[in-house]
Amino acid sequence: MTGIRLHAPAPGWAIDADVVVVGSGVAGLTAALRCTAAGLRTVVVTKARLDDGSTRWAQGGIAAALGDGDTPEQHLDDTLVAGAGLCDEEAVRLLVTDGPAAVRRLISTGADFDKTADGEIALTREGGHHRRRIAHAGGDATGAEISRALVEAIRDRGVRFIEHALVLDLLTDAEGRTAGVTLHVMGEGQHDGVGAVHAPAVVLATGGMGQVFSATTNPAVSTGDGVALALRAGAEVSDLEFVQFHPTVLFLGADSEGQQPLVSEAVRGEGAHLVDADGVRFMLGQHELAELAPRDIVAKAITRRMQEQGTEHMYLDARHFGAEMWAERFPTILAACRLHGIDPVTEPIPVAPAAHYASGGIRTDLRGRTTVPGLYACGEVACTGVHGANRLASNSLLEGLVFAERIAEEITAAAPRVPGAPVPHPAPVTLPLPVAGARTRIQRVMTAGAGVLRSERSLREAAEALDALHSDALAGGSDDTKAAEPGVESWETTNLLCVARVLVAAARRREETRGCHWREDHPDRDDTAWHRHLVVRLTPERTLDVRTTDTPDFPPTLDAPREP
Repeated sequence: MTGIRLHAPAPGWAIDADVVVVGSGVAGLTAALRCTAAGLRTVVVTKARLDDGSTRWAQGGIAAALGDGDTPEQHLDDTLVAGAGLCDEEAVRLLVTDGPAAVRRLISTGADFDKTADGEIALTREGGHHRRRIAHAGGDATGAEISRALVEAIRDRGVRFIEHALVLDLLTDAEGRTAGVTLHVMGEGQHDGVGAVHAPAVVLATGGMGQVFSATTNPAVSTGDGVALALRAGAEVSDLEFVQFHPTVLFLGADSEGQQPLVSEAVRGEGAHLVDADGVRFMLGQHELAELAPRDIVAKAITRRMQEQGTEHMYLDARHFGAEMWAERFPTILAACRLHGIDPVTEPIPVAPAAHYASGGIRTDLRGRTTVPGLYACGEVACTGVHGANRLASNSLLEGLVFAERIAEEITAAAPRVPGAPVPHPAPVTLPLPVAGARTRIQRVMTAGAGVLRSERSLREAAEALDALHSDALAGGSDDTKAAEPGVESWETTNLLCVARVLVAAARRREETRGCHWREDHPDRDDTAWHRHLVVRLTPERTLDVRTTDTPDFPPTLDAPREP
């Protein structure tokens, strides 16, 4: 344990549970439902409302070998290729093998996927997939339908939940095992102020960290809270340098910030073309799959073309779909485009890459266990080894589903365990609150220095700027800035600064180009030196300990064996 905590008041209230799940996307709610079904007292803590996580924004769908002629082995092959040599093959095999049954269990929970005329699940293709294996709902509203079904199931089964609650820190007992979490309820939940949920098992399913960049497809709640909490608790994180930038995000202008509308890869899967201002399909000849190449390849190709032509965006041309197909297959995207003055039925859509998904995260084994006993992680916040250096399209919902079920099985098998009483660290160290305005500065620094294009110079400048913000916070501000007061905004900014520093440190260390990590000064993949992972810990002195694994395999998280 590091003994590091957020600068926050002591809990003024507490409730008891067998397991607390932090996050209400597909991973968190699936884990909560399975734990509840096993008879465990389960509490879900979520930062906004139950249906406000990243899952509801997923347009494309969920990947699984459900179609005729498709097999888990083919799904595995596509995933390994996209992961650029850093996937954990055992984890991927588990994902693709368990995936079809997990999707059918999701359907039995109430999720209604689109069907063909003969009643079978309708499947489409996305980048990196050689077969149609993407199940979707509502045309392009898959995440919203999955979220609806899971939230309804949570309510029907009477699972206790606390909305509008930001998780703060992990509680531990005298033996260093998990004993619950502290959290701050933001006025609209069941409790006011800082409190605690005491539980011997904590599942982090807090989603991603897209808000560390100026432009992202992630919702405002995606501020890296789970990764930052885990680091303060002494857990290891891995592969944070592999941030996937979605190639086709609706371009709203060079100065636009915050969550940007996504134009799903499924649009390209149905035959849309990427073109430049002259109408040239520049992906032809770049990859055998052209517009359906893995996302890192498409994002790089778009960025290169933008550099060559001195433009800020490219175009996605799907005018040949016609009005009826747009309205039936992609109603959400159609509405978003028209809201911003673009009609994809009659004109190409301006698109550019934006931060989308963290392939790395809190390091776990195949049961979702982290390096802290009793602490589990699943979904985007976790690094299971499934995604490697670049996530294959629509594997994210499947990963959350499959590994949440495994975590619930593991917690159920370990129960009942009487939780130890939470004890304070003998010499707690609080992380200083960043100065006012630091959030915007962090986002702009990260976008400029650690975006799609990276180099030693850009990463060094980003590291120096982030270190300066960290130093200002330690000093309590400077002549022209003041330290923020404790509260949701300052705690989120503290978390963003923490994960930004880790991401930059790892990206600076990895001197190669692999997957979605693109180093201009090291343009080639280097398997001799870098066919391995970077693992980061936060030391009790509030510094980062970055180490490289000896092999491409992850070391065990705990003393117990890793086999499924």
